[in-house]
Amino acid sequence: MWYFKPGEYRSFSNMGGMRFMIDRNFQGRSYECMGDCGDFSSYMSRCHSCRVESGCWMMYDRPNYMGNQYFFRRGDYADYMSMFGMNDCIRSCRMIPMYKGSYRMRIYERENFMGQMYEMMDDCDSTMDRYRMSHCQSCHVMDGHWLFYEQPHYRGKMWYFKPGEYRSFSNMGGMRFMSMRRIMYSWY
Repeated sequence: MWYFKPGEYRSFSNMGGMRFMIDRNFQGRSYECMGDCGDFSSYMSRCHSCRVESGCWMMYDRPNYMGNQYFFRRGDYADYMSMFGMNDCIRSCRMIPMYKGSYRMRIYERENFMGQMYEMMDDCDSTMDRYRMSHCQSCHVMDGHWLFYEQPHYRGKMWYFKPGEYRSFSNMGGMRFMSMRRIMYSWY
């Protein structure tokens, strides 16, 4: 982790990572991040803009990867709080590993892999339109990394899922997921 003076910029695109700035429009002191960071508070009191040099990242509005999640990919975010409608600034971040293989998961209408099951290998903009399922309550991600959204057409709050079994979404703040999208290699 490196610190830079206000206005100072060094390219680190060959290293991969991102830079957080205290003020909007890339102003003020900055903090460079090359991987997961569970708590920014010891580095910055606030963060209002960021530049993603490479990779895909999940940002969290609370320390220790808690709270609302926001997906960022390569690009400049001069005022991300307005862009995403955030009430608080980023407090932790997690780098999403690059993945080039096939995508596969199973979604279930009830907790603990119960009820109707559907296997997915591509994006789904509405579980209701495609499967007549108002929302899913558990899933098993076999391959790839996915973003789930609380509303159809990839809108509303989102949640990141990596390969694994997710028996119940009730411990995720009562989220009801209605659309899903793959995190594609081309996004990196």
